[in-house]
Amino acid sequence: MNDKLDYDLFVIGAGSGGVRAARVAAGHGAKVAIAEEYRVGGTCVIRGCVPKKLLVYGAHFAEDLRDARQFGWDVKETKFNWPVLRDNVLAEVARIEHVYTETLTNHDIEVFKERAVLTSPQSVKLAGGREVRAKTILIATGGWPVRPQFPGSEHAITSNEVFHLDTLPKRVVIAGGGYIANEFAGIFHGFGAHVTIVNRSDQLLRGYDEQIRDRLLQISMTKGIEFRFNAPFEKITRNEDATFHVEMSGCDAIDADIVLFATGRAPNVSGLGLEVAGVELNEKGAIRVDEDNKSSVASIYAVGDVTDRIQLTPVAIREGQAFADTVFGDMPTRVDYANVPSAVFSHPPMAGVGLTEAQARDKLGTIRTYTSDFRPMKNVLAGRNERALYKMIVDAATNVVVGLHMIGPDAPEILQVAAIAVKAKLTKADFDATVALHPSMAEELVLFR
Repeated sequence: MNDKLDYDLFVIGAGSGGVRAARVAAGHGAKVAIAEEYRVGGTCVIRGCVPKKLLVYGAHFAEDLRDARQFGWDVKETKFNWPVLRDNVLAEVARIEHVYTETLTNHDIEVFKERAVLTSPQSVKLAGGREVRAKTILIATGGWPVRPQFPGSEHAITSNEVFHLDTLPKRVVIAGGGYIANEFAGIFHGFGAHVTIVNRSDQLLRGYDEQIRDRLLQISMTKGIEFRFNAPFEKITRNEDATFHVEMSGCDAIDADIVLFATGRAPNVSGLGLEVAGVELNEKGAIRVDEDNKSSVASIYAVGDVTDRIQLTPVAIREGQAFADTVFGDMPTRVDYANVPSAVFSHPPMAGVGLTEAQARDKLGTIRTYTSDFRPMKNVLAGRNERALYKMIVDAATNVVVGLHMIGPDAPEILQVAAIAVKAKLTKADFDATVALHPSMAEELVLFR
């Protein structure tokens, strides 16, 4: 192999961050190639937030159809057909994958649908045997589901496989207490399954405001979702009828049709040749990068979940954009990780931005909190006792709103706009001066007293 460079940029991983980086770099005039060993689109599009959100929509109809009767609709007997939703969701995923691929090819980016591994700081080897050289290499391989290891753990599935189930399970055990666990709990419960969340600790949704996550726990239990806390798995055995017997310490065993691991995601770095190229990992096994996404090797960068920052698709996209603008566009850009909004698409959904109450007290000392605990109008007429909870956290010294957290219908949609106010460091007085939009749930944000 000679010293001639084949590309200005070679991207390993065609997820949201990698695709954005490739497209923007090509727009700046770079010669770009990208390799993806599975499907273009990455975790979010193929086996993450997009298909999961479509399942969330599907599950919501269970309550909506029941509530419709109180609004005068003569809803006949309903029946859920899992294969119809599953196949429609997978078809939509395929459509979006095609759009992502077209985006790359329309920008004259060469797409290799095969695995690529590093062979040096400026070269990669493709699964087909070809070795190519690039001035800059970007690693955007995302994360991979963590699989706890214990006797029988091989019987469980992860979020990678859950979208392809042949039949809908009647009994589901979900391991974990994070957003993936709670989202799939709501999904399967909506489809009529009996759901049990098993968590090895005593806490759900670490990092979210305690009052909001406690409300989700209360509502979930009222709906019939069961929880087992401080219950590490001991053993899973397969029964003669192809179901599973799940044993945990500290509580009774459970029989289930499927066991779903939702125990977090680890950086997807295995077998990438990082050690060959000299790329350093941090203590969590993620690629160590600086503020400009550069690794310990000057020619190798990384963005997205393969680094140890914020595991959110929009963050990976921002990082990909910043990388391409900085390295190829002569437009030095860094991502601001303060006040990044996030949501849990549970039933009901919760969302937040900025500091939680506990974080604000630790950081600021003196704060003021405002809450609105109300029953949405739609729930009132439907005879549903489920209550929404909105919470505002204010720095007492400056009157600046430093956190907004909520749980209730459409919370993520409302929070996205409200996050602009927190990012802009608006004050409680700015919220107070805004006229309410009535009748709406969002008006509660400007009526805190």
